[in-house]
Amino acid sequence: MKKLLVAFAAVAAFSAHAADTLTVAATPVPHAEILEFVKPALAKEGVDLNVKVFTDYIQPNVQVAEKRLDANFFQHQPYLDEFNKAKGTNLVSVAGVHLEPLGAYSSKYKALTELPGGANVVIPNDATNGGRALLLLAKAGLIKLKDSNNILSTVKDITENTKDLKFRELEAATIPRVLTQVDLALINTNYALEAKLDPSKDALVIEGNDSPYVNILVARPDDKDSAAMQKLVAALHSPEVKAFILEKYKGAVLPAF
Repeated sequence: MKKLLVAFAAVAAFSAHAADTLTVAATPVPHAEILEFVKPALAKEGVDLNVKVFTDYIQPNVQVAEKRLDANFFQHQPYLDEFNKAKGTNLVSVAGVHLEPLGAYSSKYKALTELPGGANVVIPNDATNGGRALLLLAKAGLIKLKDSNNILSTVKDITENTKDLKFRELEAATIPRVLTQVDLALINTNYALEAKLDPSKDALVIEGNDSPYVNILVARPDDKDSAAMQKLVAALHSPEVKAFILEKYKGAVLPAF
């Protein structure tokens, strides 16, 4: 019996050692929630998923690049491209998962046409989401840009601003906190959801399904094809995850697979 117990313990220890572990950075909503949802399925596949929650857009990439984390799930391709260029990193997309339409919100007005002259507008201060916000406002007819297809447009590229909108740039995560202090705020859906906003009801204008800003799972080139990473991709692309996204977020987040 003693030998049998020792043998069993050895097998259990081997199994624990053999199990793959993935540590993935994610912003709280919806990324971390989606990852938590797939944890049980991954465990059955021999992958222990550890979700590390961040509230900023910088450290998740930095820590993956420095091999402190295996992957992250919070950003879209244009943001990743700009980050790699600015920081000299070489992170890559592993798979597209969902779309979070960016929207414009106001606690003072119910329509863009109600915005007064000289209205205060806040947009994200990172290059891609700032440009994304300006493109949305241009599409809504509030401003005109030099190039309506340039995703890296800045306020300097505004060629027409008939309402004399006053633009202020802030870190994306902080924008919901100043919503009541400004006339219009351009907010990423993950932060809108955290702030208990309903993008499908509260946004005065929001991106359509044609948006190129699909949120992606990101890793280092040497790790993107690992067995554990591909099991994570398969779990994220499952019919169960699609149903979870549609049911939980009611159209505020859309599956992209």
